[in-house]
Amino acid sequence: MEAAGTWTLLLALLLLLLLLALARPRTRGHLPPGPPPLPLLGNLLQLRPGALYSGLLRLSKKYGPVFTVYLGPWRRVVVLVGHEAVQEALGGQAEEFSGRGMLATLDGTFGGHGVFFSNGERWRQLRRLTTLALRDLGMGKREGEELIQAEAQRLVEAFQGTEGRPFDPSLLLAQATSNIICSLTFGLRFPYEDKEFQAVVQAASGTVLGVSSPWGQVSRPQGNRSWTPRAPHSDVVDAFLLKMAKEEQDPNTELTDKNLLMTVIYLLFAGTVTVSTTVRYTLLLLLKYPQVQERVREELSRELGAGRAPGLGDRARLPYTDAVLHEAQRLLALVPMGVPRALARTTCFRGYTLPQGTEVFPLLGSVLHDPEIFDEPEEFNPDRFLDADGRFQKQEAFLPFSLGKRICLGEGLAHAELFLLLTTILQAFSLESPSPPGALSLQPAVSGLFNIPPAFQLRVRPH
Repeated sequence: MEAAGTWTLLLALLLLLLLLALARPRTRGHLPPGPPPLPLLGNLLQLRPGALYSGLLRLSKKYGPVFTVYLGPWRRVVVLVGHEAVQEALGGQAEEFSGRGMLATLDGTFGGHGVFFSNGERWRQLRRLTTLALRDLGMGKREGEELIQAEAQRLVEAFQGTEGRPFDPSLLLAQATSNIICSLTFGLRFPYEDKEFQAVVQAASGTVLGVSSPWGQVSRPQGNRSWTPRAPHSDVVDAFLLKMAKEEQDPNTELTDKNLLMTVIYLLFAGTVTVSTTVRYTLLLLLKYPQVQERVREELSRELGAGRAPGLGDRARLPYTDAVLHEAQRLLALVPMGVPRALARTTCFRGYTLPQGTEVFPLLGSVLHDPEIFDEPEEFNPDRFLDADGRFQKQEAFLPFSLGKRICLGEGLAHAELFLLLTTILQAFSLESPSPPGALSLQPAVSGLFNIPPAFQLRVRPH
């Protein structure tokens, strides 16, 4: 009886595996090559959890820059490796590669809502409104520049408050960048000493899910008909509410409470974590390479002096500083996997036929570290962004914000924040490390969807 029960269980398991194998999506397309998937597991044995990026790079050495993997029995993904493949797909066929893929840990929260996670007409409406709102509120204008400059001065004051003691700059940097996006999003800034603000920023720095609850209050309450828009609107929430009121009777509008809430959550998360992490990594590099810090400070002193705050118009006069910022972003590769895309329609690409809905991983880290473009890509070398005459030169493969239809809509704001925050800090202080430069590690403390730099202690000395 016991043996019969064992055989029955084994047969049931084999039948389950067979059904799962048969249920795996069959495509009429011609997919790129890749490792043969196993029933139930797909290619997960070749791709260890927590090391997905390095595993995909390893597979690309065998299968080339465009290949297919299965993350489990049903999730089929086409992987793009290197500048040429990513540029050809996301840039050359931008419309076809404009869908949003799956982020398993977040999809349950966002459910396809908000400007970042939506697709189709919903995404088009939300992106158009969000982009226009941010532009009207000062992105690329003097008003936006002044807002960032003011917050940079608040950050300098907070650094001064450490009085030469070593400190971890993570929280203060995150609060500064969060305040900038909070001012744009719903017209508020918060004192750095505010404990609730600190808690929210720390939650945002840890996970986007932590942001959802504390900022849920920015959604318009159901049935609220008493709201009166300010004219002209002064923040993103106002812009949404004004447009929502105009389209309230339109059955096709995607301007809903939930889409507003999820858009605001995304803006807060992206505006807080991405910029502050990049500034923090840049400061770490300047501690690790004091000769680079000295060269930046010398350029700032020569071109600006100590009498006025840096402005965006100074960027052309500070080519080495600009090069350092670009090289820091390149080396960090903040989002190494890229954010998953999906095919908006069945697409021919490099002789393959990719069915509509196929997920695509554009590995941005492989672009930013592409040895065909960047010599010794793992080395920190700001001079790679300078020409023979010392002028800043763009690199086509510099794509930390991705490209195509899904390029980060806050790219311009992020560039402005990075430049103004860093130059303001370095104009005010010399940066020192309690540890010898050689002891500072540049390896990410966490590497998954994001590369998160290790924690470090900073000491600032006023000039």
